[in-house]
Amino acid sequence: QLQASGGGLVQPGGSLRVSCVVSGFTWNTGTIGWFRQAPGAEREGVASMRLSGSTTRYADSARGRFTISKDNAKRTVYLQLNSLQPEDTAVYYCAATARGLIWSSMLAIQYYQYWGQGTLVTVSS
Repeated sequence: QLQASGGGLVQPGGSLRVSCVVSGFTWNTGTIGWFRQAPGAEREGVASMRLSGSTTRYADSARGRFTISKDNAKRTVYLQLNSLQPEDTAVYYCAATARGLIWSSMLAIQYYQYWGQGTLVTVSS
């Protein structure tokens, strides 16, 4: 199971951290991804991390503003969102696969089998 939390309303230029608690999953062998879906848009990959070795990948829209990290003891993956803009408004989902994905597949939705319920991030003044 994956439980996402931490969404909310933030002003443009602000920051937010969303969290994903992972249970019932082999922690050190898989890949965790953050995806988002804006109203009327398709779900897209934002950031991903291999749990073994901590290799990360970011979408172009996220690179330099968002940071994915993990706390092994808490079995939690975080996504720090900085310099948020209205176009970042979306439901943010965490997802997991038991596979250590190759870099080119890390933001591809079809490789993730387990999904959390999503947390809404709204960027507005």
